[in-house]
Amino acid sequence: MTRAVDYQAWSARVRSLHQALRRLIPLGTSLGVPPPSGQEWYDLLERKLLPQLEAPPLLVVGVVGGTNIGKSLLFNQLAGEVASAVSPFAAGTKHPVCLVPPDAADPQLLATIFEGFTLRPWRSAEDALEASDENLIFWRVGKNVPRRLILLDAPDIDSDAKVNWQRARAIRQAADVLLAVLTQQKYNDAAVKQFFREAVQADQAVVVLFNQCDVQADREFWPVWLATFCAETGARPELVYVVPHDRAAAASLTLPLYEVGSDGRRPLGPPGNLREELASLHFDAIKIRTLRGALRRVLDVARGLPAYLAAIRAAAEEYRTAYAALSATEMARVAWPSLPPRVLVEEIRAWWDDARPRWSRNIHGFYRTLGQGITWPIRRIWQRSATQDVDPLAAFHRREREAILLAVEKLLDELTRLSQVGNATLRPKLLALLGGAAREDLLHRVETAHQNLPDVDEHYRQFLRAELDAWREQNPAAVRLLRSLDHVAAVARPAISVLLFISGWHVAGDLAGQAAAQAATHTVGQLAQEAVIAGGIAGGGEALVSGTTEGVRQAAGRLFVRLQSRYAQQRAAWLAGWIEQELLGGVLEELRRGAEVPEHTVFQEVATLMESLA
Repeated sequence: MTRAVDYQAWSARVRSLHQALRRLIPLGTSLGVPPPSGQEWYDLLERKLLPQLEAPPLLVVGVVGGTNIGKSLLFNQLAGEVASAVSPFAAGTKHPVCLVPPDAADPQLLATIFEGFTLRPWRSAEDALEASDENLIFWRVGKNVPRRLILLDAPDIDSDAKVNWQRARAIRQAADVLLAVLTQQKYNDAAVKQFFREAVQADQAVVVLFNQCDVQADREFWPVWLATFCAETGARPELVYVVPHDRAAAASLTLPLYEVGSDGRRPLGPPGNLREELASLHFDAIKIRTLRGALRRVLDVARGLPAYLAAIRAAAEEYRTAYAALSATEMARVAWPSLPPRVLVEEIRAWWDDARPRWSRNIHGFYRTLGQGITWPIRRIWQRSATQDVDPLAAFHRREREAILLAVEKLLDELTRLSQVGNATLRPKLLALLGGAAREDLLHRVETAHQNLPDVDEHYRQFLRAELDAWREQNPAAVRLLRSLDHVAAVARPAISVLLFISGWHVAGDLAGQAAAQAATHTVGQLAQEAVIAGGIAGGGEALVSGTTEGVRQAAGRLFVRLQSRYAQQRAAWLAGWIEQELLGGVLEELRRGAEVPEHTVFQEVATLMESLA
């Protein structure tokens, strides 16, 4: 009972493996990994394991061999009737002929066992000679076929016609026992050896028949032929027969078959009955052996399913490498310039101004406007006398533009490199991005997009205000002090404004301008302390706070650095989004999906089932 339950669980896992593989193959194909159909391991899974796990207990016996060696003749001898025409021409048998016992006369069953063939009812022995591009198999009930046995005559395994040996290969994959028909001329043929080498690797039972022998003159040679055949293929034949060259006996289906032992050296005795020998083979042992052998080929590390999964992993790694190299976020990871403190100061002032009482906000706003009006002529003269690069915001725009162009150039260079080394699936996708004047056009478009980009967008403004709100909550004492000084400054605003203007503190009219002018000689922390928070969040020259603690100064410095860093991140994110939308489009998403195939549930399912079957 335990064996039956285990076998059912095992066969269920094989079926599940096949179903999962069917779902995995399109994912592998999308990465450029060829589908495994046509590979030995996959064909054994589809043509051997699946059909025969579902079928009732039958032993499939195929008569196989090279051209013009009497395969069809021996097939008829074994069947006890002429079911397959004997042709004097090479590659005469073009389609398999199948004889079944009465209890296996089920077309649906046979279609399952012989996956890839179209079943046709047998009409005459000439059917096998029919020329057709379709893979046909002609079948009928055999008069003398033993119970639980299916007999097949296969096309030549070394035919010049490729379709013939492909059909013979498919029959080999479906068979449990192979009757290897050999001759003095064919036992060491390269195509013959390769055919049986693959059969041995699948642990299929082999019965050797040396045909067209001179039983007297060749007696000392067939043991040598057998030893060479076994050494070259790894075969360990279940039975070995010698068949004499006797045309009359062949025509009357009375050819004697002499069993000569596993080494070919047994003295000739009375002729044996191969049909009865096949019927008496250890059916269960051979069936389990061939199924296990087929599964071993499926699980072969070098040439089976593990190798197929390894190929998918390798292709996915190429996609992962390309995705990492082309990731817009990575491309935008450049030395981004720092935002001029003046811009942050303006935003911080607006935040502080919103928290003022209305009366204070009105007074500060009036005198800020008045102060800027008074100092306008002086600021105008200063701007005329300064070079273009002295304007911090203009210099920032220039440096940011250079950083963006550098990032895009880097991306295009990486695209070019990957288009030369990528796999056959990846290469055309990348080349399509580089055609024509793509480089010049992209650089022009990104430059135009940058010119239309606002210095501070609403998303960053929300982040900045959230950070400032958090800072206010963490530093209540400093905020109370600043507010009290701010209120005093509002009352005394006219006197302070005149004093500041006359003393020359603010040529530009506010602390932000002074902070920007001193940027070349101040650290970020100093600017944060002196120009933003600790230097007077009230802004506009209303108050200069110098009595805050060192802890508050450090907190202000960290906050300022955080605001600058987040600004650079958001600008880089803008560039990343622009690159993905304008250049990479769906390619980046396709690369990402390709890179993630080994993590896909169906890949993991196949790998898990493979492990359980191993």
